[in-house]
Amino acid sequence: MRFGLFGTGHWAAQTHAAALDAHPRAELVGVWGRNPDRAAALATRYGVSAFTEVEALIEACKAVAVALPPDVQADIAARAATAGRHLLLDKPLALTVADADRVVEAAAASGVASVVFFTGRYQPEVAGFITAVAAAGAWHTATVIRFASIFQPSSPYAQSPWRREHGALWDIGPHALSVLLPVLGRVTRVTAADGPGGLVHLLLTHEGGATSTVALTLDAPPEAVAAEFTLYGDNGVEQLPEPSGSTATAFGVAVDQLLAEVDGGTRDHRCDVRFGREVVAVLAAAETARARSATVDLPA
Repeated sequence: MRFGLFGTGHWAAQTHAAALDAHPRAELVGVWGRNPDRAAALATRYGVSAFTEVEALIEACKAVAVALPPDVQADIAARAATAGRHLLLDKPLALTVADADRVVEAAAASGVASVVFFTGRYQPEVAGFITAVAAAGAWHTATVIRFASIFQPSSPYAQSPWRREHGALWDIGPHALSVLLPVLGRVTRVTAADGPGGLVHLLLTHEGGATSTVALTLDAPPEAVAAEFTLYGDNGVEQLPEPSGSTATAFGVAVDQLLAEVDGGTRDHRCDVRFGREVVAVLAAAETARARSATVDLPA
């Protein structure tokens, strides 16, 4: 499968490009970026062409991998899907429900396969945990804490404008939701509040009555970095295991699964653009809840 890579940052280089270059059934054919010099440097690193026009790279490939800010990603994804290119996208799918809908509609109209890369969903420990606890059922609530510290000078994401503007809700909130939703079900109601240091707190009600609480920040003190996911219910207490393996290895699994969708002609991947849109809808509702200091109901 001929892949075009859109994006030139750390994530694009160390995860997307590295995985595509190593995959036995993927061929990285070119790179496009908003900074032509960085696109040229990344293309040279992997021995491929740098493209200056989005449409030219879409034309040169059969699938796109996108590692760009969500609003930029959504536009390119819709254009690529309209052109009949399969989609390997990053989270979150978009920054608005309207933009997410554009991608979903374009993918449905052209019949392309789609996979959205929520890292944990492609790591065996996390995937196995989700399968097991979803099958067990009878969970009453979950507590999620994701405290990152990405704005330190040594962080490759320290200068990321979209992360600074939209914060933890949109950057690491999707990771929390990607595990919560398949276990507790669709979110029907959201309450949100801000805390110090970029903290955002969510109280979610899920279809069927289960609840969950989520606390997120990208700007925790380095000594307070934490990642916890705990379920409580009739079966006791379960904690999400620590994943192993690199992000590039996980991305390679996502490539495998996209190719399986293409080979089999199916369009029902559990993390396709429709699931990506569901996550965006929850994040958007949380944003509204924060702004209004109100509880927001999601449409059925």
